[in-house]
Order: sequence, then C-alpha cells, then structure tokens
Amino acid sequence: MKKILTVAEMSLRELLRRRSVLLILLLLPLVFYLSRRGDHLGQSIRFVCLGLGWALSTAALFAGSASRAMEPRLRLSGYRSRDLYLGRLSALWTVGFLLSAPYFVLILVDQHDVRYGSVAVVMVLTVAVSAPFGLLLSAVLPRELEGTLVLLAVVGLQMMADPSSLIARLLPFWSSREIGTYAIDHTDIGYLTRGVAHGMAAFVLLLGAVAVVSGFRLRRRSHLTFV
Repeated sequence: MKKILTVAEMSLRELLRRRSVLLILLLLPLVFYLSRRGDHLGQSIRFVCLGLGWALSTAALFAGSASRAMEPRLRLSGYRSRDLYLGRLSALWTVGFLLSAPYFVLILVDQHDVRYGSVAVVMVLTVAVSAPFGLLLSAVLPRELEGTLVLLAVVGLQMMADPSSLIARLLPFWSSREIGTYAIDHTDIGYLTRGVAHGMAAFVLLLGAVAVVSGFRLRRRSHLTFV
C-alpha cells in the first residue's frame, strides 16, 4: 500500500507541473457545458459529463506517457506492475473527483427539475472509466498525438452515434447517455439500470486490460532478482 501511495504522489506532482495543461483540462468541460446551455439545458449535462471524460482520459494519457521512462527503474527498485498502475490510477481518480466537484455544484445551481443523484452517479462512473481508458491508450499507443486522436474520435462518435446502436453501446462512455436520459428526461428506471451496468462493466474491463498490458510490458525479467 505504501508503494501505491508513493507512486500516486509522484503522479500528482508530475501533473501539477503541467499547470497550463491542468487549466485547459479544467476549462474543457465548461466549454462543453456552455456550448449547449443556451438552447438545450438537458444536453448540456450530457456534454459536460463527456467533457469530463475527455479531460480525465487526456490527463491519464499524458501521465502514462510521462512515466514510461521512469517505470523500468521503479521496477528494478522492487515496485510491482500493480503498484505502478494502481498508484497512477489513484492519482488520476483523485484529480477526476476534484475536477468534477465544481461542475456538479454548477448543475445544482444552474439546472432545475433534474435528478441530481443520478447526475452524481454519471460523474462517478465517468471518472472511474476515464482514468483506466486513458492509461490503457498510453500503454498501447506510444505517442501522445496518436492517443489524443483516438480520444477525439471516441468522444466525437459517442456524441453523434445513435444511443440505441451497437457501436454506441461498445464505447466506454455510453453509460453517461443512458443515466443522463434518466436524470434529465425522467424516464423509467431501466435507463439507470442499463447505464450503471454498462459503466461498471466498462470499468472492470478497462481496469483488467490495464493490468494485463502493464504486467506484460513491465514483466519481471527472469535474470533479475529483487532483494
């Protein structure tokens, strides 16, 4: 546990050094929100959740890429692969919840006749899914530009695709559309159930994929012995 906290602290310090990036990530969901607030208040909630997902996934992508050179040295120091990715995820989840808190307050103040508890569920699931999604992209795609383009494609497709289509259901942020519909349009509880189930499944699958990819990439060499 101590090693996980150490990696989390290192990751937070690395993110804090990129102040301009943090400022952009903080303002990105606000741009999403304001883009739909004037004519579609309900859509603005869905968009701010997607903005949060994009912002945190991008932060995870940058964090994973920045740590690539340091991880082998940490492995030689006795850190296991799970210490590295769990520590990094802990830092990203902390940033994600801190980032989403002011936007939840904004919705409380600015929106009416909305199921606020369901909005909170959307944000929690979005944060939970975004961190491993971005970290997985950083492990699979070695260059930040490639990962950023993939994120742009995923979020754009999530916005434009028919929520009932198969392609929309296969994307990691489909739960935000379903739970958002339940929270905004006051539909039946089936939307909430499907959204939560999808969000939890995406979280488990992405977390498992990060564990497998990290373990494979940073697997212990047979000729090395940790003391």
